[in-house]
Amino acid sequence: MAHIIKVKGITPKISETAWLAPNATVTGDVEIGEDSSIWFQVVIRGDCNRIRIGKRCNIQDGAIIHGTVGRSDTILNDRVSIGHAAIIHGCIIEPDVLVGMGATILDDVIVPSNTIIAAGALVTSGTQLESGYIYAGTPARKLKAIDDIHAQIYIQGTSDHYVQYKDWYRNPE
Repeated sequence: MAHIIKVKGITPKISETAWLAPNATVTGDVEIGEDSSIWFQVVIRGDCNRIRIGKRCNIQDGAIIHGTVGRSDTILNDRVSIGHAAIIHGCIIEPDVLVGMGATILDDVIVPSNTIIAAGALVTSGTQLESGYIYAGTPARKLKAIDDIHAQIYIQGTSDHYVQYKDWYRNPE
């Protein structure tokens, strides 16, 4: 069973249709929406600021979600996919975004809808991003536009597949 820990008198709120891996840790002021999945060894620490995770989100193995005390909350809107070992810290991610494996997004960033943050990218604090592009590198820079086919395959497809994977674990028979 996942580690759900009350901090400062606040217990995380998790939708009944969400799935959390047995070794995931979720603490404090965190809300997780319908059909979202929190995978193995994920840490979501709502001890400094609020963390809100929308519907049909997936936080993949080894990712960390946190924030800096006294700064912005961490908000992941609907259909956000966070790749394995990514770090999401004090930022806002609008709906329909894919964050690649090992990517880092720091405080005071707003990631607009229909955006891909490539694997290993570093989005530094306060960076301004534009919708409809892939961002890659360290620091992250606009790489190329996302066409409709790639948006459907990578952004929407990842969210849809992880809802299916979650259901495999919720109903293992």
